[in-house]
Amino acid sequence: MDEGDGVTGVRVLGREDGPQRGEGDAGGGVPGFLDPAELGARPGRRATLVQFSSAFCQPCRATRRILAEVAGMVEGVAHVEIDAEERLDLVRALGIEKTPTVLVLDAAGRIVRRAAGMPRKVDVIAALGAAV
Repeated sequence: MDEGDGVTGVRVLGREDGPQRGEGDAGGGVPGFLDPAELGARPGRRATLVQFSSAFCQPCRATRRILAEVAGMVEGVAHVEIDAEERLDLVRALGIEKTPTVLVLDAAGRIVRRAAGMPRKVDVIAALGAAV
């Protein structure tokens, strides 16, 4: 279980502890994996920061800036934003309960970390260590 960072409702990026996708899910997903078709974008060569957002989510805007900045700093890392309202199938399959939620994928698309709420840049950088 992840520990809070002192901000209500925010979870520090930690090990993937939410529900995982089953092999019988739409798209034939392997548990704990996201493929490029599910992402709707090209993943990073080394890691991918996946952000689930919603249209009127203020913390989602700040999270977008943080993740884009980190992706720009680390070679081979991509930032992919997914509109939670448009991808309810994926939201349900992954157990996403709030926006923003950030998933860190390794090069193979395996979910290695997740966080709900706006993450701190230092936590995102640290979480990338588990993926690269």
